[in-house]
Amino acid sequence: MIKALVGLLVFVINTLYRNRPYPRFYVLETVARVPYFSYLSVLHLYETLGWWRKTDWLKVHFAESWNELHHLLIMEALGGNDQWIDRFLARHVALVYYWIVVSIYIINPRAAYHFMELVEEHAYESYQKFLTEAEAELKQQPAPQIAISYYRDGDLYMFDEFQTSRPPAERRPQINTLYDVFVAIRDDEMEHVKTMTACQQPDAQLTLQSPHMPALAAK
Repeated sequence: MIKALVGLLVFVINTLYRNRPYPRFYVLETVARVPYFSYLSVLHLYETLGWWRKTDWLKVHFAESWNELHHLLIMEALGGNDQWIDRFLARHVALVYYWIVVSIYIINPRAAYHFMELVEEHAYESYQKFLTEAEAELKQQPAPQIAISYYRDGDLYMFDEFQTSRPPAERRPQINTLYDVFVAIRDDEMEHVKTMTACQQPDAQLTLQSPHMPALAAK
């Protein structure tokens, strides 16, 4: 079922947006944020009911949604949402997937994380293909200001927070051209894959920590 859901999403995006990369990435990033909202909703519900509280998971998933938000803002800055039909499709697909992932997460959290692992793998492959095909053109264009603010000049705490396989401040992308921006986005997607893989481990509830937690605990 998980593979079928991801396959349907990939088919729709690849078919409708074969020669429109920025609108395709806009739709992809709109939908890619949704599972993290679903995880947070269910985790807050569990905490409200007094069943389970794991603040590290809330931080990591919020940081993941924050990262995807900036991917989305970059695509909007590039004109990916200029046409109303693209906004309409992205938002309605996102709404459907939100409730699907909420339901899966309640029944089987590992399956919900596997779903997002597959989505992020597809995103990584899509960006890698785009970088290969449009390298020369992308290297001639400047980076959007929103990308510079997020990756280079802003508060990078949240940027570090979603990358559970890396110590904080280990990764600092070079952002000079539009090519650099897409390299950074591509690499973000692989970091999401790693985090989703970690969330599926049998002992994840005991071992998964916020990247900043060891540093905070040592103080």
